[in-house]
Amino acid sequence: MMQESHYRSAIAELLDDSPIARGEVIRNVREFLTVGEYALAFDTLCEWIYEDDLTVSPAYHERLRQLAADMNAVKLVEDLREQIAEES
Repeated sequence: MMQESHYRSAIAELLDDSPIARGEVIRNVREFLTVGEYALAFDTLCEWIYEDDLTVSPAYHERLRQLAADMNAVKLVEDLREQIAEES
């Protein structure tokens, strides 16, 4: 299991690589990370990808899935499976 100290960097990297373009959402996730609310930051990241129907690569989804398994948030990422871009 990943230690909480690693959650911040893992979620920050996922945010940087995410398809989220809304400044307010990006700021919110970063604020949650700053105050140590890692579960809320991860939830917000996944929810906005889902709510905005943003496409993610299979590799990005796998990164989300691995972190979700560690954080016991698998359902969040499973909901994003339909948004995985098809490989060409």
